[in-house]
Amino acid sequence: MNPLIRMVGILAATALLAAPGEVKRPRILGVAHMALYVSDLGKARAFYKELLGFDEPFSLKRDDGSERIAFIKINDQQYLELFAEPPKSDGRLNHVSLYTDDARRMRDYLASRGVAVPEKVGKGRTGNYNFNIKDADNHTVEIVEYQPDSWTARKRGKYLPPGRVSAHVTHLGILVGSVEPAMKFYRDILGFNEFWRGSASGKELSWINMRVPDGEDYLEFMLYSKPPDEKTRGVKNHVCLVVPDVEKAVATLQIRAKRIGYAKPIEARVGTNRKRQTNLYDPDGTRIELMEPNTVDGKPVPPSTAPPPGA
Repeated sequence: MNPLIRMVGILAATALLAAPGEVKRPRILGVAHMALYVSDLGKARAFYKELLGFDEPFSLKRDDGSERIAFIKINDQQYLELFAEPPKSDGRLNHVSLYTDDARRMRDYLASRGVAVPEKVGKGRTGNYNFNIKDADNHTVEIVEYQPDSWTARKRGKYLPPGRVSAHVTHLGILVGSVEPAMKFYRDILGFNEFWRGSASGKELSWINMRVPDGEDYLEFMLYSKPPDEKTRGVKNHVCLVVPDVEKAVATLQIRAKRIGYAKPIEARVGTNRKRQTNLYDPDGTRIELMEPNTVDGKPVPPSTAPPPGA
């Protein structure tokens, strides 16, 4: 045997033996859902179904028969979960969810990186493997692995009205108070990749966009220096839906808005990222952003070099 080849083989074997307990991170494929507390499920349904055009394939009830969670379907992998419960410590945000190809290995991987995880991964009532962890800002992050016999799988290809305003959640916005702890969690442990920074004022950083390691969806860090009030939380913790043409979407939504009594203005504008967008607000003030996938001129916008708040 060639001595060089033999030496390479020995070094490779030594490297494998050096870390026998190492757990490789499974893939994180995308954003699964955002779960929100709503004060009136009927009003929330009117907003998400009659205005935005989505459908509801199933819901979960409490032991007394009252409805607890309505599942609003965006596509076969993405939902919004509406919790008919009073808000808790994170405003209207209940949790965000990411989907993986191996929830049990993800639990083991996170445990190996010092993240607090449950003793085992269970199946939720909808039939998918899932467990919860906490990020650096104390947001609950659910990890889900879709199963072939789950409620979501049985509804595959169904409950997708052609008139729904969007077919994809491109990102979720979450409040972040300190950049480095958030980076250690999402970048260093979960493997997210930063791809853009933006500033509303030009003097202080406002947003950091972090893409999942094995897909195109991303989280948008909504930075702040002072703890936001409840109204501001609803604006910052948000859902972004991609649309091919914002002006056409606005025209459709303005017609639907009259039917359900939605009185807030629905107007197209160009954001700091040079993409056309519009903002809507559900009955509890959670912002739903509609945004085109490309900039108005097709050219990328350079990332901001402004310092984070408080720096």
